[in-house]
Amino acid sequence: MSAEADLRELICTLAKSLYDRGLTGGSSGNISARTGDGGLLVTPTGSSFGRLDPARLSLFDSKGIHVGGDKPTKEMPLHSAFYETRSTAGAVVHLHSCHAVALSMLEGVDPDNFLPPLTPYAIMKLGKVKLLPVFLPGDPAMGDAVRGLAGKRSAVMLANHGPVVAGKDVEAACYAIEELEDTARLALLTHGLPRRPLSDAQINDIVTRFDVDWE
Repeated sequence: MSAEADLRELICTLAKSLYDRGLTGGSSGNISARTGDGGLLVTPTGSSFGRLDPARLSLFDSKGIHVGGDKPTKEMPLHSAFYETRSTAGAVVHLHSCHAVALSMLEGVDPDNFLPPLTPYAIMKLGKVKLLPVFLPGDPAMGDAVRGLAGKRSAVMLANHGPVVAGKDVEAACYAIEELEDTARLALLTHGLPRRPLSDAQINDIVTRFDVDWE
């Protein structure tokens, strides 16, 4: 099996796992990943993560031209913005995960650091998560908002919509976005309680030890 065929299978396997565990439902969510020749494989528009066909994934060449498969997700401007601004991005994942969306609706959330510092792993895998405003689905302005971050964030939260995470490869991006959802769930479970977050000293230690982008 070729490297591209392996990647197609992996995208579909990871997507089904996310779907089966309720991390995105219906035809929501999208994934893109770099191919070995600099192109992109992208989940099609209107498709369900639970029933993706590897052969029907959208294929883009290294010049960004759609050359095969079904019509790609309407969120392509969002994906493209991450690839254009983060040289380390090998994949981008976007979900409509329930707890992250719920947290984005609460008053008082820090837009520059959406997730409270509750566990080391969220800091290690995500750095600071930027909360972006509400956009209509498919609005190219979402891509402009990501470009405005100049590649300094690997993860953003679209308010009232869902998280978007870039990773070095599709597995890393999926693991990171799962960490984002888990942390949002912890934040909601402890909301209004006298919780004990990580201290500034502990955060600084994690950032230094694991070379985390923390701007």
